[in-house]
Amino acid sequence: MSAHAAWGEPGPRAGRRQWIGLAVLALPTLLVSIDVYVMLLALPALSAALGASGVQQLWITDVYPLVLASLLITMGSLGDRIGRRRLLLVGAAAFGVASVAAAYATGPGVLIAARAVMGVAGATLAPSTLSLISTMFPDARQRGTALGIWGACFSVGAVVGPLVGGLMLARFWWGSAFLVGVPALVVLLVLGPVLLPEYRDPDAGRLDLVSVLQSCAAVFPAVWGMKELATGGWHGGPVVAVLAGIGFGVVFTRRQRTLPDPLLDLGLFARRGLCAALVSLFLGTMLAGAVMYFVTQSLQLLYGRSPLDAGLWMLPAIVTNTVSFVVAPRLGRRFRPAHVIGLGLLVCVLGMALITQVRAGSGPALLSAGFAVVYLGAGPMVTLGIGLVIGSAPPEKAGSAAALNETSGQLGFALGIAALGSIGTVVYRGTIDLPAGLPAQAAAAAEDSLASADEAARQLPGHTADAVLDAARAAFTTELHLVVALAGALLLAAAVLVTALLRHVPPTGRQQGAEDADSVPSA
Repeated sequence: MSAHAAWGEPGPRAGRRQWIGLAVLALPTLLVSIDVYVMLLALPALSAALGASGVQQLWITDVYPLVLASLLITMGSLGDRIGRRRLLLVGAAAFGVASVAAAYATGPGVLIAARAVMGVAGATLAPSTLSLISTMFPDARQRGTALGIWGACFSVGAVVGPLVGGLMLARFWWGSAFLVGVPALVVLLVLGPVLLPEYRDPDAGRLDLVSVLQSCAAVFPAVWGMKELATGGWHGGPVVAVLAGIGFGVVFTRRQRTLPDPLLDLGLFARRGLCAALVSLFLGTMLAGAVMYFVTQSLQLLYGRSPLDAGLWMLPAIVTNTVSFVVAPRLGRRFRPAHVIGLGLLVCVLGMALITQVRAGSGPALLSAGFAVVYLGAGPMVTLGIGLVIGSAPPEKAGSAAALNETSGQLGFALGIAALGSIGTVVYRGTIDLPAGLPAQAAAAAEDSLASADEAARQLPGHTADAVLDAARAAFTTELHLVVALAGALLLAAAVLVTALLRHVPPTGRQQGAEDADSVPSA
């Protein structure tokens, strides 16, 4: 297979087999998308069933992307060494086993452990998928179209996740939501060996286990410390943990400079377009991901919608996101990525401004509309950003480049929920005004989170229960407004920064004149 073309340059064109292979690669994309959305929808139900506290709820949500982000660099490098298709299939099988374990978890600790294993397996999927797309589509414009289809499949999975997951949660126990993606894994395991090409770097050296441990040690203590500082105040342990995470990150970087075959090739960061795209993906995913977490919680806890109804209210956002994924590559051929991505982020900020106007008693229509606008603006950031990252790396480093892309997105999502979620917890606990005379246990539960307040209210007399719920919903609404406003302000700054960093990158189609270069053969 010839080397793929850099951003905006022509290259060998893919044929029918490659486009059919792309359909197979969409399966793990659907799987990851389904898992994210189903997890957010199932969180209130499983928290009540397993008795998870507010912090445990954050860890149930966070541990999967945290573990995934910690191991993405390792798995991207491993795929370059042992074969990207092989790693993809092994990871898909492991993900299926862990999903079954999560479905039958008997407590918060068991579920958190199963989610961690899913993170390990999930870390093999995304780098393998994107690096195989890079191998299968050497032509820059065709690769942009393929990435747009890949992103659209993510949105299709997001449709399947809320609807199928919500339907299963309405009819079955909460654990059934984790089984939604298993059929897609079976299809991938059967068809992948037949349709997907294998690629490995023939000159790659051995995997450095010390670097693997250092990269993991850099992520977990920093995030844990940040969460503890937000929920418990400034104490010695969390501060030390944050500093330790930063220290391990420095040590990891220094080690990579000295290794003849590093786990992460730091030379990739010398590519300006790649670095700017990574910044865009990190900031955008961190802030938009946190907003998604609060939107799903609001639909079920603030407005009392069932998981299935919550999935239906999220459909407008999925539709606008799918359209954005498909249209963004075409806009990227006519205009500079800086302008398309920057404008998209401004649209996200507009959507967040709409969300800050929602009220507990006004119904979820405005919340759904604001979320749809946020997702409309997110498409260029994802599609064009990934294209820049993949297109900037040589073929033998495509796995590492894909891992960097996914690391920035997944770590941003995890840190966004951990940081803004923890800030929201502090705001909630600081603003809730409970009625006097509550039992100590009920008051403590109501002050923990809206989900805990809802559980506590069920054990109280009618008038008192209504007063507790009104106070909890008012505090949560304040929490929602402040967190989304903060996310919007930060994303506005990110839009300015990303536009400046990418201003030198030309449109994708500048060096290609044939309008039909992006035609997709009929499968």
